[in-house]
Amino acid sequence: MVTKHELKIWPEFFGDVLSGAKKYEVRVNDRGFKVGDELILQEWNPNTAAYSGKTCTAKVAHITHGSEVPGSAMRPNLCVMGIEVIA
Repeated sequence: MVTKHELKIWPEFFGDVLSGAKKYEVRVNDRGFKVGDELILQEWNPNTAAYSGKTCTAKVAHITHGSEVPGSAMRPNLCVMGIEVIA
């Protein structure tokens, strides 16, 4: 079953995801992210504390959990997700 996660993303990162320059998301894994999930990325401007109305959907193609990388400086509660824009 695919889980859809609605997430805020700052404008500079949103643009990079749309252009294909940014193919990953680093997040606190407080939602149980897994391969196949969809991220509904909603552009959020931290200066105005408002959504722009722009969104895109990305599929999680790969995930690495901080807890899976022994001896790493990556915090155990973080994950790095390889993403592919699908809409």
